[in-house]
Amino acid sequence: MLRSHLTLTITLLLFNSFLFTTSQQEEFIYSGFTSDGPSDVPLKLNGVSQIINDGILRLTNETSRQIGRAFYPMPLQFRSSDTGTAFSFSTAFAFAIVPEFKKLGGHGLAFTIAPSMEPNGALPSQYLGLLNSSDLGNRTNHMFAIELDTVQDFEFDDISDNHVGINLNSMVSNASANASYYGDDGTKFNLTLQSGNTIQAWVEYAGDQKLVTVSLSPFSSKPKKPTLSYSVDLSPIFMDKMYVGFSASTGLLASSHYIFGWSFKMNGAAKSLDLSSLPSLPKPKPKNTTLILAITLVFFAIVVVLAAIAGYIFYKIKTADIIEPWELNGPRRFSYGDLKRATRGFRDGNLLGLGGFGKVYKGVLPGSKTQVAVKRISHGSRQGLPEFVAEIASIGRLRHRNLVQLQGWCRRRNDLLLVYDYMPNGSLDGFLFCDVSASPEKKNRHLTWSQRFHILKGIASALLYLHEEWEHVVLHRDVKASNVLLDADFNGRLGDFGLAKLHEHGANPSTTRVVGTIGYLAPEMTRTGRATTGSDVFAFGAMVLEVVCGRRPIEPKAAPEEVVLIDWVRDRWAAGSWADVVDPKLEGDYNRNEVAVAIKVGLMCSHPDQAARPSMREVVRYLEGGDASAVPKVATPEQLRDYEKQSNVGFDNFVHSYPSSSFDKVSTWSSTMTTTGGNDGRSEVELGPDGYIPVSQLSHGSSVV
Repeated sequence: MLRSHLTLTITLLLFNSFLFTTSQQEEFIYSGFTSDGPSDVPLKLNGVSQIINDGILRLTNETSRQIGRAFYPMPLQFRSSDTGTAFSFSTAFAFAIVPEFKKLGGHGLAFTIAPSMEPNGALPSQYLGLLNSSDLGNRTNHMFAIELDTVQDFEFDDISDNHVGINLNSMVSNASANASYYGDDGTKFNLTLQSGNTIQAWVEYAGDQKLVTVSLSPFSSKPKKPTLSYSVDLSPIFMDKMYVGFSASTGLLASSHYIFGWSFKMNGAAKSLDLSSLPSLPKPKPKNTTLILAITLVFFAIVVVLAAIAGYIFYKIKTADIIEPWELNGPRRFSYGDLKRATRGFRDGNLLGLGGFGKVYKGVLPGSKTQVAVKRISHGSRQGLPEFVAEIASIGRLRHRNLVQLQGWCRRRNDLLLVYDYMPNGSLDGFLFCDVSASPEKKNRHLTWSQRFHILKGIASALLYLHEEWEHVVLHRDVKASNVLLDADFNGRLGDFGLAKLHEHGANPSTTRVVGTIGYLAPEMTRTGRATTGSDVFAFGAMVLEVVCGRRPIEPKAAPEEVVLIDWVRDRWAAGSWADVVDPKLEGDYNRNEVAVAIKVGLMCSHPDQAARPSMREVVRYLEGGDASAVPKVATPEQLRDYEKQSNVGFDNFVHSYPSSSFDKVSTWSSTMTTTGGNDGRSEVELGPDGYIPVSQLSHGSSVV
């Protein structure tokens, strides 16, 4: 009897010990993050995160493109091992976000539940240190996150630059709401995430109701009504054991992301935090009013200033630039010295390419060791300060995966420099045509049809974003293969916004200056001089046919019927012999349906009547569908000839859009069409008083400015 009683006692003690241990793992609270707090389990930090000033957790500082994370170091049981059902949980945390500049920072922080404390391949900026571009939406991510986002990323369909979102396996929020909270009477109050003030957040999942709720408040008590709620079963999202913590990141602009306290509980309500008992951000040190110290400092300052003032003024007059108003906003301004060191003094060995607007160098930024491409605009270039401003003002604020990202810029006296993400595979035309500037290894390589079609879909998506999805309408005005760059995965990215123009949706662009590249200019441009989204569509159509055929829009040395690519392709399509135009380098290895879609899209976009061209939204739909039968019929050569007769539009308006027989009209030449020179085939051409350009004067890529 005694032995039985002893066995039962030991069993109960072991069971109570197990319950105590489990309880310790399932609930914790940090009122500041010092080792002598209520929870003495130190967080697992990685990236740039650190504990500062009396227990404040700082996830990021004001350094660009960084990640900071902090996780509870032990995995928690979020799902039943037997039934696979997700458990309920609740958490509360107090945070503050301080932007690098007033109202300008990024990118935000996220409370997350994930399989790992260091997600593999996760990126900063809009990815918040959680995912990357290749694993968005993958079921294998098993990621739950509540994002507190301070940058509006259109590629993720963000509703604003001040919102909270519920994210499952993706950076595209399943549900989101602008940052706000509700009073006891139901009144809604707005919150600014980047105010620098302390805000408390509550995240709760009710397993029985399968409901996620998120509440925000600047006070210690939780509002009765949540900011955001979303019905979802988290069982497929969670694994049995998961890690819980925070992740934040910075982009081109930065913010400091702080956590002051954190409580968490499985299968119960986490305790709200008393904001008055938490550590606070450091205050500026009070000025020392001691008279002796003040006099000493003033005297020392006067001595230093008097000793250096002459040399300082001389140096500033000698080297300083006048700071224009437009230079005070926008992307990061690099120092000239940093860019000079990055490119090893702009050595020829670092030269990536040479074009009409100057030279492009490969560089490695000091400190971060980030690879970049530095575009140095030449002194004699026709792209001067106005075009330089346009490129900064437009691409600096654009965000799309198929646009080349501008990292920053520099201006030093007459030197104008732009800093972009480095594209290791160069430009699209280098692979299509293997021109003499291409490296020997590229001459032996070519793009598969699958890669080409993927690139076309990406550039179409980028143009749709520029034309319809950004806050302004952006007219690129120089869409062509040499301005499409390829990243490490052969994704196409549209670059070179030096000729871009912006205008409001629903308004007409005001410019009447003809700019662009011969072979891509829409015929109406020579009549009105006014660029539109339709002229961008025309240029895209010419580029599509280049990609399919592996030939430039104008080939002066080709057979007479093949000089103008658009006309040749249209004739072959009408004759049912479109396979004749496909790039022979593909050796017949291509998807016939996709090629037919691309040819039809290219011909539709190249219609001389602007009203007959599709919008980029329609183009994207046709390319993504990949079904030639779903694409409308293209105009026949006979229909185009009838159109030219009725509208008096033809070769007289622009050389590359109409039948090659028009080249017979060449006569005497006198006036000059201004162009820019470069090693990509650009050259100066002569334009006669009757408006014709002779074949002998034509070369692909001549840029009309």
